[in-house]
Amino acid sequence: MTTSSVPNVLSTVELKPSYNIPIVLVLASIPLLLMKLWIGGVLTLLGLFLMLQAVTLRFQFTATDFDLYRGEKLIRRFPYQEWQNWRIFWNRVPILFYFKEIHSIHFLPILFDPNTLKSCLEERCPRI
Repeated sequence: MTTSSVPNVLSTVELKPSYNIPIVLVLASIPLLLMKLWIGGVLTLLGLFLMLQAVTLRFQFTATDFDLYRGEKLIRRFPYQEWQNWRIFWNRVPILFYFKEIHSIHFLPILFDPNTLKSCLEERCPRI
């Protein structure tokens, strides 16, 4: 009996949140608060905002779409058939996810597990 290593792209995969970027921003803002209050304050607010987003947003890969949820409410659906390209910037320390649809371009901070993101992208919408 042989088994196939073909990925199961019909299952729904939910990305686990990652707090790396928000934590780094908040920690980096501490010394900046002592040197330049307004720069440190802006960086702190950005880090806290991204932390809130990481806590409240959920991303799911389904058989046909990349879905964005806030709690149980579907906010946006991105059908794979409309995707033209995608890229994860800075592979060693992934911080930004880019994808282009037919009519729009999206940049998302990596607030979710980058390894699962990459494997799901490679399975469901290979690069052109």
